[in-house]
Amino acid sequence: MKVPFCKAQGAGNDFVYTWEAELPGLGEEELPLLAKAICHRHKGIGADGWYLVRPGDGQCDAAIRLFNSDGSPAELSGNGTRCAALVLAATGNVSGLLRIRTGAGIKTLRMLRMESGAGWLEMDMGRPVLREGGLRYRLPLRDGDREVTLLDVGNPQCAVIVDSLAFAWQALGAEIERHPDFPNRTNVSFVKVLDRHDIEARFYERGAGPTLSSGTGATGAVVAAMYLGLVESPVEVRTQAECLQVSWRGEGVLLAGPAEIVGKGEFFWQRRRV
Repeated sequence: MKVPFCKAQGAGNDFVYTWEAELPGLGEEELPLLAKAICHRHKGIGADGWYLVRPGDGQCDAAIRLFNSDGSPAELSGNGTRCAALVLAATGNVSGLLRIRTGAGIKTLRMLRMESGAGWLEMDMGRPVLREGGLRYRLPLRDGDREVTLLDVGNPQCAVIVDSLAFAWQALGAEIERHPDFPNRTNVSFVKVLDRHDIEARFYERGAGPTLSSGTGATGAVVAAMYLGLVESPVEVRTQAECLQVSWRGEGVLLAGPAEIVGKGEFFWQRRRV
């Protein structure tokens, strides 16, 4: 089966996009299998997640549905939604302000600049929600309790403030992601505060593992640091790839960052029975 795709990346967080209309006859139970196959780093196209895209319904320019690289569904990706907006804008059908329906509701994005398949976009992430008792939550781990901050920015986030990022954060992220306190798993960010307007962060994403950056993770990291009184808006987030910018204006949080289309083609998938 040939699966048409467009691949894009935002600050090193990469995603594959396929129009839903181009997958006729594909059963719902097959979508997670296709997501795992197309996202595979060695046997597939390689990505942190796969999106199904369909046209808008009058209330939005398009609707997107995200599967993590392990095939599990996800509500929202900040970088992924920004990249989706760039993919839509590249078709020439939309420009300027875009409204995209995600698993966390309709998100509004603004194209700040675009040139040759790359752009800088700002996304309204909405109002973050601090989990009850989540500001200084004591999380029991194998090496002892850790203080974390739990919140929702369209998907669940666990932010861990650290003095240094020179430790095995990938292993700790894997432990926290599947901790019994999070029955639906959680995204994890490790946050080093540099000054009042700068942080450095590492990300372990639910269903994808370590990623070079994360839009929702960066948002959660900044908001957690704000709630703890460690930073103030605007904040630059230094990831393992490019920087993201997070600011809290009025009722919502804005995420700004790069997006780039890196290729298009067809993925040859051998359909399997479930």
